[in-house]
Amino acid sequence: MTNQILEQAEALVTEKLSNELPPEVLYHNLLHTQRVVKKTKYLASKEQCTENETLLLALAAWFHDTGFVQQSEGHEEISADFAETFLTDKALSKESIQTIKALILSTRMNGNPPDNKLQKILKDADCSHLASEEFMDISNLLRKERNALGYPKMKLKEWLSGNVTFLKHHHYYTHTAQQEWEAQKQQNIKLVEHNLEQIELGTKKKSRKLGRGIETLFRVQLKNHIELSAIADTKANILLSVNAIIISVALSSLMPKLDSLSNSFLVIPTLILMLASVVCIILSVLSTRPNISKVSVITREMIKNNKTNILFFGNFYRMSLEDFEWGIDYLIDNEDTLYNSLTKDLYFLGLVLERKYRLLRITYNVFMVGIVVSALAFVISFFMTANVA
Repeated sequence: MTNQILEQAEALVTEKLSNELPPEVLYHNLLHTQRVVKKTKYLASKEQCTENETLLLALAAWFHDTGFVQQSEGHEEISADFAETFLTDKALSKESIQTIKALILSTRMNGNPPDNKLQKILKDADCSHLASEEFMDISNLLRKERNALGYPKMKLKEWLSGNVTFLKHHHYYTHTAQQEWEAQKQQNIKLVEHNLEQIELGTKKKSRKLGRGIETLFRVQLKNHIELSAIADTKANILLSVNAIIISVALSSLMPKLDSLSNSFLVIPTLILMLASVVCIILSVLSTRPNISKVSVITREMIKNNKTNILFFGNFYRMSLEDFEWGIDYLIDNEDTLYNSLTKDLYFLGLVLERKYRLLRITYNVFMVGIVVSALAFVISFFMTANVA
């Protein structure tokens, strides 16, 4: 019966959070609930809870944020009512249902400290992300959620400052969480403080680095590079077309005449003309051939350390949508990294342009020399044949 109730609760909550949760709820979603359930069961096992206590904790964990499908403020009361409605016709006593409701209400962030062991376990599980290695990413989701739900909008610096205050005043209640999670939480405090210091340093340099002039610089330069690339491709297409026509004319008009012994003087000039045209076509194709980055995997660590540029499709096309969205959000929140990526984009566009125009220059030289040499060959061959005759 225990497993059946839990399975039914999991199915109901999963369906409700997947289909009814507003799209702006980015943190208090199904993923968060699943994480809390997992940590709750882990703490219950470590804290030597009975089977019935573990059941009550797991049910409370599944339902503790279901109220978000209606509203964020006071969602705990709505969640408790959802749980009561679901559990009323189950094989649970009224006392057990009231215990579950009390557990859900104990997760209020501004509520009273937990009264008993079960409330301590659920409270710690609900705050397990504070000791996660992915704390910064999770915290960023919570910030975006609060901004989207109409809470007073907080800039990143203000949000990080609030995180430092909250983390320093927070403490875990269970012995297991204190022993196993506290150290990582202290590391996260240092990480948030470091990021806050970086923002403060960046603010001091803002007048030098940021502004409309810088944005105009990147916009104009990127536009110029793209236009130059389009011009290079147009020139390459012209050369392709001209040389294709030359080869077509040569094949249709000159080649049939080479069978005659009297036209043998045309062989060498025709071969020179054909060879020059083929080389020009090959070089034109090489100048326009796309070049995709060979980097196999772009990691979040590479983005944080400015070792890649995800603004170029040749870099990000192998990334998952989740990682790419994270990377763009990271660039938006970290202007230094954003401008560094734009600089890389400008630089590598320049390298592509250099290769295009270098190949085009060689192509034009080959075309010019080939036309002149083949024309001279035709003239020389004609006069030599005329003198012999």
